[in-house]
Amino acid sequence: MICPVSPLHSYQQTSWGRRFGIAVVLVVALAVAGYVGSVVGPHFKSNAASTSSTTTTSGQQSSTTTTTTPHASVKVLVANGTQESNTAAHFTQILQQQGWNTQTPTNSTAPAATTTVYYAVFWQQSATQIATELGVPATAVQPLTTKVQVANTTGIDVVVVIGSDLAGNGFPATTVPTVTTPTTTTPTTTKTTTKPTT
Repeated sequence: MICPVSPLHSYQQTSWGRRFGIAVVLVVALAVAGYVGSVVGPHFKSNAASTSSTTTTSGQQSSTTTTTTPHASVKVLVANGTQESNTAAHFTQILQQQGWNTQTPTNSTAPAATTTVYYAVFWQQSATQIATELGVPATAVQPLTTKVQVANTTGIDVVVVIGSDLAGNGFPATTVPTVTTPTTTTPTTTKTTTKPTT
């Protein structure tokens, strides 16, 4: 004998079947998403922590690389932009004691009211660190151009023009020691280069 099934009972069986099917599909989708996340996720984390990345800006692709540069490999020239004697020599000695590769101090060709730290291409990070060591604000760090009023800057990575703000009331005569290779751990700075890639 066949038992008749009411339409309400038939709908409930179909409804439970659909619910169960949807639940299975959701569990499978979550499992796939978890697997994909575990495989792809570490790749994104390693790119975020990497010292080299590629970014796209305005339709052009560029590459940014961050490296650590020893202070001794950064050529620094200090110029006196004031009327105070021995100013450039004094600050040259301070930077040399920090491990920077200082050159023979000089005078600027024009007076400077404030101290400015100029950097050649790719040396902004070193210039910023020098400014910090001298107590100069980051806004005083500027690109090195031909308009900088210091002679003979060819081959120099960072030029520091001491202004009246740092000059004070004069400095004792200073003998700038000759550049020697440090035998201890040399402080380092980070150099960031950005080059367009093709």
